[in-house]
This record gives sequence, structure tokens and C-alpha cells, in this order.
Amino acid sequence: MKIAFIVQRYGTEILGGAEYHCRLIAERLAPRHQVDVLTTCARDYVSWQNEYPEGADRVRGVTVRRFACSRVRNIKEFNAYSDWIFENRHSSQDEMEWLKQQGPWAPDLIEYLERHHPQYDILIFFTYLYAPTVMGMKIAPGKSLLVPTAHDEPALGLKIYEPVFQNAAGIVWNTESERRMITSKFRLRALVEDVVGCGVELPDAWMGSDVDDTSAASLVTPQDAREALPAHIDGPANAFRRRHRMHGPFLLYGGRIDPGKGCEELLEYFQHFLHDGGDASLMLMGVKLMPLPDDPRVRFAGLLPDQERLHALQAATVVVVPSPYESLSLLALEAFAVGTPVLANARAEVLVDHCRQSHAGLYYSDRYEFTEALKMLLKDPDLRARMGANGRAYVDANYRWDVIIGKYERMFTRLRGG
Repeated sequence: MKIAFIVQRYGTEILGGAEYHCRLIAERLAPRHQVDVLTTCARDYVSWQNEYPEGADRVRGVTVRRFACSRVRNIKEFNAYSDWIFENRHSSQDEMEWLKQQGPWAPDLIEYLERHHPQYDILIFFTYLYAPTVMGMKIAPGKSLLVPTAHDEPALGLKIYEPVFQNAAGIVWNTESERRMITSKFRLRALVEDVVGCGVELPDAWMGSDVDDTSAASLVTPQDAREALPAHIDGPANAFRRRHRMHGPFLLYGGRIDPGKGCEELLEYFQHFLHDGGDASLMLMGVKLMPLPDDPRVRFAGLLPDQERLHALQAATVVVVPSPYESLSLLALEAFAVGTPVLANARAEVLVDHCRQSHAGLYYSDRYEFTEALKMLLKDPDLRARMGANGRAYVDANYRWDVIIGKYERMFTRLRGG
């Protein structure tokens, strides 16, 4: 089959979020199908400034067709317009103006899809929120799969999103909680739907583990958990610690370092933990979009290559996921996969579900719960080992790539048959 992915940004430099999720799926479908990605020339989601060259390119075995954005975003004007539109009565034209201001606005992408959609068997739209999905879903809804990557936010109250969800022939949910939330807001008519998520690589030494039941009655013992850890794991993890001079326990965050991802609150809560007698460091890896405090216990690792990022997750004592808005959280799943326990924001229902179902993480609602949960994890290596084994079992049962790609293939078959 020939498949087109439509997504707002795409590139190996873009880590985390729906764009990273899209790239992982596209790369694993490419050996089986002819895969194109239709996207913009933007790398930065704040301004949508054109940075990649227009035209076709090959990125890790996938053909990527880039189209220029016709306007950049003025984030202050857009935020002010958002405040107005979410609080006041308005027209459909007002909502279209909001969509244009939000960006990315790439008319040539939509024109290309209008002219060339007959050559594609399946169209897969990533993220409900942006103009390429809102405009592109109108073109051939009968062969369009929507991967909403949605969380509860004011934008879902806008009328422009009703046809996006109602007209999709298929919907690929990240989690059951995402499906519950969207079905409470929209009347869906999808021919096919499934809870799929995204695949996560388990290190080879952990594949085929006997720990495959994550029910509360089957939690592994501390001794079992220690035996499940491969002997070589200390090598790359300790090497990472030496390279970055992380000689004690540390929390790790990975992704956009941005107030919108909960990082401002994370820094505040971490200071509360330290003032309450806590002893640990905090490392943040990813793209920095906000200032960080001048504190030797707060470390900035920058944007790390894939392998180094994996070693960071292995080396961390605890991986913290502070975002209050998540539709899946690849960071949490990657931490589970390498056996590192997670401390997550309880305001994100998806993260709470992951922690409860996996028995591999704790969650917090305020700075006091953050501090107490972190102290509990840091002082109890047996608990961390037990949670680490449970996390690997959870990923092995639900997020292996063969499971994920199998679900996509079944949806393709059902959609074409329908």
C-alpha cells in the first residue's frame, strides 16, 4: 500500500510529542509499505519559521515532502486571541482566523493533498489540533485515519474540530482515557478504531522476560527484580554518570524544557524537596525554552543522541514526568522499558493510568506529595527494583513494536475492506 502521513513538523531533531510519535510509526511501516510524509518546513512550533528546505527528502528510509509555511506566528497576539475566543461568543470565521494564527498555515501542503490523494491508499493525520489536519481531513475522509494525541484543553470546545472527529473513517487512540474523554465530547462515526499507542524498544537482554503479568497480585519480589536486571546494564549507565559527573542519586526529565510541559512547577517542587532535607540532583535533557536556575543541583544536559538518551534513562534514579497534559507520554514508557521508576503529575489522567496499571510509578498532586513520593523512591532500592521489573513487563505486554504495528495493519485491512 501507499500511505501518507500528514503532520505539522517532522525531523530527527524533533524529539518528543506527536511529531516524534509520528516519525517512529512511519519508520516502522516504511519497510512494509510505500510511505510519504507531508509536512511543513518548520522546525520550531512556537513561530513556525521555515527552516527546512522545501521539496522532497529521504529521512531514515521515509520520503518526506516539505511545504513552506506562508506566515509565522506572533505568539503574544495568538495567546491574546485565544483568551478572547475561549471566553466569548464568536463566529466560525473567528475560529478559522484562530486556526490560521495558531499555525502552521501551509496552503501548498493542502493543495498537494487535494491533487495527489487518489494515489494514496491510506491517509494518517497526526494531531487533531493543527491546520494540516483540520483542512486535510476534509479531502478524503473515507480513507483517513486520525491519531488525535488529544488531552482535555479549551480548544476542544471549538466547532471547527467537530468534523475532524466525526468524519474520520478510523481513529487511533493513544490510551483508553483519551478515548473516554473524546467520546464524551463528540459523536463519532468511525468505521474502525482501536487503542494503539506507540511502540517502545526493550533492550535485547530484557526481551522474553518471564515477568509478564502486571496485576497487583503478581508483583515481583525484590530479589526477583534484581535478578531480572542484566549484568551489563551498569556499564552504559555508569559511563553516562561519569561523563556527566552525576555521582549521586538524580531525577531525570526529558523533552521540551518549557513551562507548558510542567517544567517551571517541577523546578519549584524540586526546590521544596531540597529545602525539606532531600538530597539529589535534577537533570533536564532536551530543548531549553525557559531559563534554568543557577544551582549546581540542577543540570542541563542538552539535546542528546538517541543512544545517549537511552543511557540517561538507565542511569537515572527516578524519571520525572511533570506535564499536566499528556495523551500517551513516551518519556514514561521509555523509562518503564529500561527499568527506571517514574514520578508523574497526577493532573494527567493518562500518567495516573500508566502508573496504576504498571505498578511502576508514583504520582503527585502538589509539592508535598512530590517531596514525600521522591523521598520514598530514593531511600528504597528494593522498591525501585521491583517497580523497574514491573515497568519492563508492562511495556513488553502492551507496547512492543510488533504489537503496535500489528494493530495498524489490522486497521488498514478493515478500513480498505469497509
